Amino acid sequence: MKAADIRMKTVDELDTDLAALKKEQFNLRFQKATGQLEKTARVKEVRKDIARIKTIAAEKSAGKKA
Repeated sequence: MKAADIRMKTVDELDTDLAALKKEQFNLRFQKATGQLEKTARVKEVRKDIARIKTIAAEKSAGKKA
């Protein structure tokens, strides 16, 4: 997920995407613990996507206050 795509979304859409990514991250952790995880790089991608969404959501909320 690119930062430019994330910036075009509304805060509600960002919250929905964040919840979906957190659920995926949880499932990936379970797969890793049980030895079923095939795409190990996906863990890193999801973690970075979560960080991007949180950062942009914080920027948007700070922009509303100013």
